[in-house]
Amino acid sequence: MKRQQKSTYRVAVYPGSFDPVTMGHMDIITRASKQFDLLIVAVLNNLSKNPLFTLEERKELLSQVTSHLPNVEVDGFRDLLANYVREKNAQVIVRGIRSVTDFEYELTLASTNHKLNPDAETIFMMTNPKYSYLSSSLVKEIAHFNGDTTDLVSPEVDKALRQKLTGMSGNKTGADPK
Repeated sequence: MKRQQKSTYRVAVYPGSFDPVTMGHMDIITRASKQFDLLIVAVLNNLSKNPLFTLEERKELLSQVTSHLPNVEVDGFRDLLANYVREKNAQVIVRGIRSVTDFEYELTLASTNHKLNPDAETIFMMTNPKYSYLSSSLVKEIAHFNGDTTDLVSPEVDKALRQKLTGMSGNKTGADPK
C-alpha cells in the first residue's frame, strides 16, 4: 500500500531571548530550518530577564546571521508563546536542549504550552555537543571581561556585543580602568 503524502505547510516557531544569539542557537536554527517549510525565530521579551540588547537589536542581529537560510523568518513577540504560535498558524515549537537540567525546565514549559494550545507540539533538539556549555549569559560575561568570544558567536554578533559593552562602560573591557 502506498503512503499518502501530506500536503500541509509545516510551520515551526523557535522562541528565545537570543541576548545575544550564540553559535548554539545557530546550530538549532540551521538544523530546524531543514525540518520545516518555515521556521520563525521568535525573539521574546522575557519579563524575568534584563536584556543587554533591545528587542529590535536582537531581531536585527538574528536577521543578519540567518540571511542565508531562505525559509527562516525573524519576528518578535510580547505575548504568551502559546498565543503567538496560534496567531502564526504554527504546528510546532522547537526548543534546544543542552542538559538534563534544560530538559526538566523545558518539559514544564512544553506541558504548559500544550495545555494553553493543544494544537501545537513541542519538539526538543539536542544541541551539538560542542555547544552544550554555551549560553548567552556566559557569552556576555566573557565579552564583559574582554575575553575571546569569536568561536561562541558570529562575527556580526561579536562586533555588536563589543560595541554595546564599550558604549555602556566607556572603556573597552568593561572592567575598572587602573
